[in-house]
Amino acid sequence: MNEALVDHRTPRTSELLAAVLAAHTEPRVSVGDLIDALRNRAFGISFLLFGLPNCIPMPPGIPVICGIILALIGLQMAMGRQELWLPQALARRTFSRSVLETIITRSSSWIAWFERWSRPRMEVFAGPTARRVVGALVVLLGFVLLLPIPFLGNMPPGIAVCILGLGLVERDGAVILGGFFATALGTLVAFGMTWAIWQGAVAIF
Repeated sequence: MNEALVDHRTPRTSELLAAVLAAHTEPRVSVGDLIDALRNRAFGISFLLFGLPNCIPMPPGIPVICGIILALIGLQMAMGRQELWLPQALARRTFSRSVLETIITRSSSWIAWFERWSRPRMEVFAGPTARRVVGALVVLLGFVLLLPIPFLGNMPPGIAVCILGLGLVERDGAVILGGFFATALGTLVAFGMTWAIWQGAVAIF
């Protein structure tokens, strides 16, 4: 029990993200190096890091890359893998350090707010079986993020991924349960908007 508490509190998610940013000083950051820096919390924080770009304005193409990576990571969690693996072609892919800095800087305040009240609880929603369910949901959300959705864009599924990621990192079953509801809502919004656009295109042409 003591070991679990130490892992939960030291370092916290916000501290680890700040350390990851400080450790990468080169103009470009590879996806593989970023994953390696996340230590034993690679799954949860990867969901958070690759979900956040869909919640804030990002250069074109970033949401698609994030969706692919999230689907691959979610699939491995759904299969029960303990260590995260990415294909070399994807692990070697790089992105600007300024993108990483934007993601971490804009999210640091609300992540720190979340950490003040989050704690390990409702273990049934944070255990091995629930982790597999979370993985399957992230696979679904990853594919949803590949859709060219206007207006709200990819924000609803992106928020759902972030909630699930934070719940995993903090071992907070209540947050993970909230992520289940956010996934259902985000998926409905995404497909509802896609359907409305399709119907509008059919009516025009």
